[in-house]
Amino acid sequence: MKLHWSPRSPFVRKVMIVLHETGQIGHVDCVRTVVAAGSPPSPDLLIDNPLGKIPTLVLDDGTCLFDSRVICEFLDARAGGRLMPGHERFKHLRWQALGDGLTETLLLLRGELQRDAAHIGLVESYRSKIGASFAAINAEMAELDRVPFGLGHIALVCAIGQLDFRFGGSRWREAFPRMASWFAGLAERASIVATVAKDDGPQGGTDTTAFLDFTKIS
Repeated sequence: MKLHWSPRSPFVRKVMIVLHETGQIGHVDCVRTVVAAGSPPSPDLLIDNPLGKIPTLVLDDGTCLFDSRVICEFLDARAGGRLMPGHERFKHLRWQALGDGLTETLLLLRGELQRDAAHIGLVESYRSKIGASFAAINAEMAELDRVPFGLGHIALVCAIGQLDFRFGGSRWREAFPRMASWFAGLAERASIVATVAKDDGPQGGTDTTAFLDFTKIS
């Protein structure tokens, strides 16, 4: 199988964690594919995914799968469904929706901040949604601890990891110490250590590292 891949993408990271957790990492050839807003999509990627997005997985028979939710479910089913067992399936799907939505909001916020003149209304809307999402995750710590590690946890880890990657000065651990302890425990898993986001290209645009401060978000 071939995976259109980037070490920066939180959605690619979801797929990579699933590959590690299910023992399939050696079955995939990762192809570095650059996707950037405002730049022409990769011609090679467009052949496999007309939306021009990553991750995109190309199966051995030529079938192309996208987006991360479809790919992760396919890979988990291929390995026996351990990451979304039937009795907990909808919990994992719900947490995945929350994690993916939070990730998308973080990406939108960073994109807006890169503009010459960011739209203040949009920025504040994104900031409010991010704060509310963290509060919602924090409220479910007991259940997240109870349910065995699976796709929902992976999506939430990738969302929080994206915050650390692009908004490293957010101080979210001070605002949510219980969640910080939970996250620190998961961060020791081999699959999560192996997939930490990295910037493998030139830095550019506005530095958003210190933009969010969770000790000041109501």
